[in-house]
Amino acid sequence: MERNSNLKASILEVVDNQLKSNDPPETQQTFDRLMRAGYSEKMSKELIGAVVSSEIFEVLAKQEPFDLNRFVIALNKLPEIPGD
Repeated sequence: MERNSNLKASILEVVDNQLKSNDPPETQQTFDRLMRAGYSEKMSKELIGAVVSSEIFEVLAKQEPFDLNRFVIALNKLPEIPGD
């Protein structure tokens, strides 16, 4: 269970870093949209984290580079979780 909480913390750190650096800007846009829709800050970051996790899985499983377009498409679908 500790591994899962460490992984979750690492994913949320990626989200925080994307928000702080505004890179990609779509992360901040998605965060703002989710907050306006009534999601809490924590839930908004966790939803974005699900997209980050999905992209990491795609990169590792298919041994392909990060795909910004795929990432942005998934962000735009939130709160629908990738793979659901």
